[in-house]
Amino acid sequence: MAIEHLKRGKSESERNEEDSKVRQIVEQTLKDIEARGDAAIRALSEKFDGYSPAAFRLSPEEIEALIGELTPREIADIKFAQEQVRNFARAQRETMLDLEVETLPGVILGHRNIPVQSVGCYVPGGKFPMVASAHMSVVTAAVAGVPRIVAATPPFKGRPNPGVIAAMHFGGAHEIYVLGGIQAIGAMALGTETIEPVHMLVGPGNAFVAEAKRQLYGRVGIDLFAGPTETMVIADETVDAELCATDLLGQAEHGYNSPAVLITNSRRLAEATMEEIGRILEILPTAETAGRSWQDYGEVILCDSYEEMLAAANDIASEHVQVMTDRDDWFLENMHSYGALFLGPRTNVANGDKVIGTNHTLPTKKAGRYTGGLWVGKFLKTHSYQKVLTDEAASLIGQYGSRLCILEGFVGHAEQCNIRVRRYGRINVPYGEGAPAMDAAE
Repeated sequence: MAIEHLKRGKSESERNEEDSKVRQIVEQTLKDIEARGDAAIRALSEKFDGYSPAAFRLSPEEIEALIGELTPREIADIKFAQEQVRNFARAQRETMLDLEVETLPGVILGHRNIPVQSVGCYVPGGKFPMVASAHMSVVTAAVAGVPRIVAATPPFKGRPNPGVIAAMHFGGAHEIYVLGGIQAIGAMALGTETIEPVHMLVGPGNAFVAEAKRQLYGRVGIDLFAGPTETMVIADETVDAELCATDLLGQAEHGYNSPAVLITNSRRLAEATMEEIGRILEILPTAETAGRSWQDYGEVILCDSYEEMLAAANDIASEHVQVMTDRDDWFLENMHSYGALFLGPRTNVANGDKVIGTNHTLPTKKAGRYTGGLWVGKFLKTHSYQKVLTDEAASLIGQYGSRLCILEGFVGHAEQCNIRVRRYGRINVPYGEGAPAMDAAE
């Protein structure tokens, strides 16, 4: 039996047409921000969010007042989640070691891991206040040692959301702006009269935010292309339809264009899951959003074997991949294109999104084929250095370098090597068994 699609979402051409419209809007908006700065930012905020404060940057007093609106339980929960993220990020950071090695006598090579000097962290929040996104970007940047962390989030119901602002502040943000969408991304990347530009942008967002980051890449660094949420459930008959349907709709409620895919080798489970999704949508408070996503972007793929399930999953390269089978570790060993894996029925994507400690800013739109998600290493740049400490090493490397430069026709390059050979003493000691005596540019 070939792979069978029991349900399909919008076609690739329909999705590309939507992307084209977004590209045009973002391009025009970024040009306006670059030309008019603060005036453009304010006009966009008024138009899209109905929000025009005296200043978009929150003062320390405003931040403290907003935190004061939270209950002790809410504050404790935020701090607990941040500690999980911080602990894992610290453990990751400890794996990234500076290096120095003597590769030849007198030749020292090394690298240093240096933090990006300023980062703009975008935290979505227009439809749902994404408190957890502040943990993922701000906390992780702080662990990496970024000296200037700027955080931006849209107003929620006309004002700053206390939970999001608290998470940004507790996480270590140095500047907090209540700005959303393209205007936030453009302001942080391009700068305005009142906002200094940053070196790097991170954080998820809607299609407009993702496209703004794409267009600005090169002027600033970005973490990855994190568009609308994607989820995939890989399941066999070891689990039931209620669990599969719950995990699919739990991510589909993010927005109207959040792909949710079931891959299974059980027709019974596939059909039962589609029925269960219909039942849940009748009682789910976010059914209007989740139902639209499922209708337009939901897929059910029936396979004949686990190998076919694996191949389909790797091809789709979904952001979140929930694996519930009798061979979860086999998928862990063989999956190569995805954002993050959630293994076993006790694990779920929501815990990964909110509290467990791994980072929830993950690649979408097949970017998992070439990048992983946001982590502490994304905020660090690995820079190499070299030192030649002895006359003998300068002459040895110089003779090889000179000849190799001449091989490519770079005479000026060769002379950089030759002058060291002349200045630091010529030697004829072969490197490696049977190597000929070395003379510069002979």
